[in-house]
Amino acid sequence: MITEERQKTQMIRYLFLCVSLLSTSAVVAQPPPVNQPRPAPIMSRWEKQVTADNAWRDYPRPQMIRQQWQNLNGMWDYAITPKTAPAPTRYQGQILVPFAVESTLSTVTKSLTANQRLWYRKAVSIPKEWAGQRVLIHFGAVDYECNLWVNGGLTGSHAGGSDSFSFDITDFLKEGQNELVLGVLDPTSAGEQPRGKQLMNPQGIWYTPVSGIWQTVWLEPVPKQTYIEEVQLTPELDSGRVRVEALLDKPANNYTTAIRVTALDGSQTVATTLVRAGRTAYLPISNPKLWSPDSPFLYDYKVELVTVTDPFGDTPRNKRPRQDEALRTAYANATATGMPLDAVTGYFGMRKISVGDGPLPNQPVLLLNNKFVFQNGPLDQGWWPAGLLTPPSEEGMAFEIDFLKKSGFNMLRKHIKVEPERYYYLCDKMGILVWQDMPSGFLEGQNESPGDQSEPIRRSKGKEQFELELRRMMNRLHNHPSIVTWVVHNEGWGQYDNGRLAAWVKALDPSRLVNAASGWNDRGAGDFYDIHTYQEEPKAPEPKSDRVVVIGEFGGIGWPIDGHLWNPNMRNWGYQTYHSADTVLAAYKKKYAKIVEYYQKQALSAAVYTQTTDVEGEVNGLLTYDREVIKIPVETLRQIHAPLFR
Repeated sequence: MITEERQKTQMIRYLFLCVSLLSTSAVVAQPPPVNQPRPAPIMSRWEKQVTADNAWRDYPRPQMIRQQWQNLNGMWDYAITPKTAPAPTRYQGQILVPFAVESTLSTVTKSLTANQRLWYRKAVSIPKEWAGQRVLIHFGAVDYECNLWVNGGLTGSHAGGSDSFSFDITDFLKEGQNELVLGVLDPTSAGEQPRGKQLMNPQGIWYTPVSGIWQTVWLEPVPKQTYIEEVQLTPELDSGRVRVEALLDKPANNYTTAIRVTALDGSQTVATTLVRAGRTAYLPISNPKLWSPDSPFLYDYKVELVTVTDPFGDTPRNKRPRQDEALRTAYANATATGMPLDAVTGYFGMRKISVGDGPLPNQPVLLLNNKFVFQNGPLDQGWWPAGLLTPPSEEGMAFEIDFLKKSGFNMLRKHIKVEPERYYYLCDKMGILVWQDMPSGFLEGQNESPGDQSEPIRRSKGKEQFELELRRMMNRLHNHPSIVTWVVHNEGWGQYDNGRLAAWVKALDPSRLVNAASGWNDRGAGDFYDIHTYQEEPKAPEPKSDRVVVIGEFGGIGWPIDGHLWNPNMRNWGYQTYHSADTVLAAYKKKYAKIVEYYQKQALSAAVYTQTTDVEGEVNGLLTYDREVIKIPVETLRQIHAPLFR
């Protein structure tokens, strides 16, 4: 049974949801009128520094690096046409990639409706030193559905607003300049695809839409015959090893193609092994240096595609060993010949996240590296006033993470958004735990209300797309040690088959925990019992003998600060709103006093405070939306949080 207090808290969120979605019905004959996005009235200091020459110049995939690459960020031609129109012969202007067409930093700041198509065009030249190799084009993210033409030839198609993808464009290239044309469709809230907090008419807890390219676009040469396409590393702390799965773009049907894996501590080799291509490798890590927020140590790795002498010589194929251990032993003793055919580098962290016994009987707790560590973090939306979903720079992201660390947070919940991969690199490097939400998406009527005892059914194509993008997100982010929890559903927003999905996610990635439903309608699934409580004094979750108990959202202390508001003429709201530093601090202390009490007396495992920054009409951030005002001093925050780590 749901308690009266939980019902009240959930109804607050539900009312905001209902009001915001009144204009988003997907079954009406005509779509509602669309508000054009407004130029950002405030900007962060990093957004003010963005130019066409410096927009996202860092290597976009720090977990799998090759030395040769070409950044395609910068000015592209753009046009917006009816979606039924052919590719334009004339373009309307230029857009700064990788910022969405609705954003101020894109230099366009226009809406894209479900009945329109957004076109991009750019001329590129392939470096001469790439001759004899294949050329891949990578997109960090394009919202939502796109097609790519290279020199007039259709090269590939993709649907999914938050996941990276690549096309092999080699066969479409010519000498000199090559024309890239990308066409994009995005239904935003007229569709049920995963989209997070985007709404065609943003209001309340819903924000300005994001359409088109919103993460880095880049070219990369790879070996012509075969190349390393994917590397997954999984720390196995209890057995003192890391599991490495390196996959090629095509199967290697011979015994002389092998993968050499090396782990390094700085310049010192820690472990190395050879394994037959297409097989799992294990690297023993003796006396591992553990990764944690207090000590975020990272090992480097190198994965090389090599040719080896056949370890079985003239032994007939039907006499060769079939067991993995026998194959691993044979290849570990093989000899590599010649130069590597391909090589990539990256890093990994040795850490373990699990559920185990805590200070109270019959109440499991969250364990990090087999020790109970309370996880204290903010709800982190990841929106920016001029860039929307796209952060302005690595420096801007690092500022936020550093602020959170210094304030006594060791975790953040990345709320229904997937960040560029360099964000997670900073979390790994700087040391902060991440709960990663799956972006939600649904049509009106497909979302649950608080206290529902049954889940609304979803159309098959909606479920297929949600699960496809969920799996892509997990695969793409698998190597980041900072990510310790997958959050499947948030507050009943498009929630369906919650128990099945929680078990599926756990089976796909048993190295992490699963928060099946954060807030609202618990189905008894996953590793967490997670409540949301926005009262002035947060309420405690009920004890659970089979799961950890956490407060997945609380807080929401609003303070609108003149000169730092997205729109002074709208209702700038928080769950409780105050107008001075003293009243905000008193409210914050009151809330955290209850969190400390529940941690000490009821083995609460984690708490998520709403939120890191103000966002558009929400003013319940620890920072203003432009990141210029810290509402509670960093040292004061640290002192308030300190009892959670004693």
